[in-house]
Order: sequence, then C-alpha cells, then structure tokens
Amino acid sequence: MNSDSSPEAQRQRVVLVTGLSGAGKTTALRVLEDLGWEAIDNFPIRLLERLVGAEAASGEARPPLAIGFDSRTRGFVPDAIIARWKKLSARPDLAVTTLYLDCTSAELERRYNETRRRHPMASGRPVIEGIQAERELMEPLRRWAEAVIDTSGLTSSELQQAIRDRFADAPGEAMTVSVSSFGFARGMPPLADLVFDMRFLDNPHWDPELRPLTGLEDAVSRHIERDPAWGEAFERIRDLILLLLPRYAAQGKTYVNIAFGCTGGKHRSVHTAEAVAEALRGAGFSPTVIHRNLGSRAADQLEGQPQA
Repeated sequence: MNSDSSPEAQRQRVVLVTGLSGAGKTTALRVLEDLGWEAIDNFPIRLLERLVGAEAASGEARPPLAIGFDSRTRGFVPDAIIARWKKLSARPDLAVTTLYLDCTSAELERRYNETRRRHPMASGRPVIEGIQAERELMEPLRRWAEAVIDTSGLTSSELQQAIRDRFADAPGEAMTVSVSSFGFARGMPPLADLVFDMRFLDNPHWDPELRPLTGLEDAVSRHIERDPAWGEAFERIRDLILLLLPRYAAQGKTYVNIAFGCTGGKHRSVHTAEAVAEALRGAGFSPTVIHRNLGSRAADQLEGQPQA
C-alpha cells in the first residue's frame, strides 16, 4: 500500500484532454477511465470550477479527474478556457496538466472520409475546410498545452499505450489479471484468454485420503508436485504467461483471464492456479484468483475410472 503523505502525493490530479476532432480524444478518455480516472467529456466550460469543487481538506484523497472538451463543447473560447485553467493550476490541492491530441489534416480528412462522419465545423463545406478552421481555432490551446501527442501515425492500440505510459501510476496498472481453476466435466470457461489443461498430471482423486481434500491443501499440493512432469511444465507455463502479459498490455487489453482445468476442478487445476498466481505476484502483478468448481458436488462420477 502506498503510504506517501507528502503534499505532492495528496494533490488531486486533473488533466484537461483536448485537441482536434477525430484526433483521438474519446480513446484517450476511455483509457484514462480504465486507469481509474473519473472521465467526463464535453462538460460545459462555465461549470468547470464547480466540477473540480472547493479546495480539499488537508489529507483528503480524491480520485484523479480527466475533463474532455473540443470545439463542440458549450462555451468554447480558447482564451477563456486557458484563463480558467490557470486559476485551477494555482490551487495548492490540485496537480493540473493539459493533454492536446494533434493530427495532420490529411490524416484527419482520411479518417472522416473513411467513417463518413460529418466534421463539426464543416457545415456543408468540404471536410478539409472544417479541419483547417478548427485547427486555427484550437491553436492557442495547442501552444499552451504541456503535453502534445501527434496521433497521425498511431494505431488505436499505440495511442492507448502512449496514454498509459504517460498517466498510469505503475506498469501493468491498466490491466486486470484473473487466474481461475475449473473442471472440464462442467464445461469450459466462456471468457478465458488462455486455457491450460492440467489433466496430464497424476490425479489426487484416486488416492482415498486425498479425494475429499482440494488443491488448496498441502497434502494435495505435495502429491501433484511429486509428478515428474510438474516442475518443467509449471516453469514453462509460468514463463509463457510472463512473456505474454506485457504484450497484452501493449495491445491495450484491459482484462486477461487465465484458466487452468482438470477433470473435476478440485485438485490439479486449483493447485496450479494458486502456484501461477503466486508467481505473478512475485513479478509485480496483482491477480484475482477464482476457483469455479470448488463448491460443486463430489466429482466421483465425473472423474471416470482410474487408468490401469
């Protein structure tokens, strides 16, 4: 848990997200929302101070706030916005910044033609004329912004990663990782991204003393780990997951669900899920662990007959 009580740590983070229409403001706000920011788009400028609120009491923690607006926002006057923002920047309880999303006119024209959307400032004129008019209107904000991201050559995933790199508190914060166990006999998990079948391991179900226990208990864990295949298989699975998770994050994936299955979902899959979750914690992740079938009825009939 972060126990930083310095004045800087207690300041509420507020970012003004603006830029040219079609340059990626909606995508940026969505990523910030996934990062835990309160995100509001096209909020009336005259109510800006009311939205941010009065100065917070000493030590009061408030969530970071992202406010999006562009030329369509009611009361949009760049000089007036800058003046209001300067007043907020002077408050000791706020850490205020501005993000401006830019893009070349040619790329914006291509995007509008491709999506067949109407540019807000075209008003029946060619798209390029609306883009040029908006660029001229927005120029004061572009010059004033602390951070400018040119999205001309960025894919949606690359823009999302750029926002995470700039605004996430810690690597991997944008991605929620869940590790689950399940029984194949009761159906595959419908939303798993990675599924590993652990039925190649020796089954504790056929040991009468272990049968009523689960993979959460030491006796079952020792039984599973005595299997000659366990050590190398676990290391390879762990290393593969640790290889893939940063790549999923780079592609903008918000949730990753990793599932381990065995026949009944009580022994082998449970132990493996717990072992992998522990390895992920050691690598800096905070996985949620779910054991889908631990509360299910006895799996005697589901397990079938032991092999001769």
